[in-house]
Amino acid sequence: MNLMLTFIWVALTGQLMFYNFAFGFILSYLVLWIVAQKGEGKRYFSRVPAVISFVFFFLYELLKANIQVAYDVVTPKFFMKPGIVRYPLDAKSDLEITILTNLISLTPGTLILDVSDDRKVVYIHVMYLADKDDFIRQIKGGLERKLLDILR
Repeated sequence: MNLMLTFIWVALTGQLMFYNFAFGFILSYLVLWIVAQKGEGKRYFSRVPAVISFVFFFLYELLKANIQVAYDVVTPKFFMKPGIVRYPLDAKSDLEITILTNLISLTPGTLILDVSDDRKVVYIHVMYLADKDDFIRQIKGGLERKLLDILR
């Protein structure tokens, strides 16, 4: 509904610019929030900020990993400490596991090797593995927790 109102706003103004989309999205979000104060559907209003926060979090992690890999490529000494991590999943559904594993694989320096048959463990090849427990804690407390907050 929010996107539909955003497109209506853009069509009414006739300006196909990013700032117009952003303003239309914010305006329609506020209108829907005011209307929903009397009814159901409040979950949407906690989910949208979580999605925006997640996008910025993931972009930061992606940028950080790209810089780390690029630095390793341009310097004469290699800083790689490769390893394979057995990562226990909190994600249960196929959708949650698929999105999480794809996001991990998108990050440079990590690659999903396998998902166990019982879908409780993922095996991840990590290019820069200093501490397995710290790596698991970072994914669990960051990427997986934020993703599950959005999907559940």
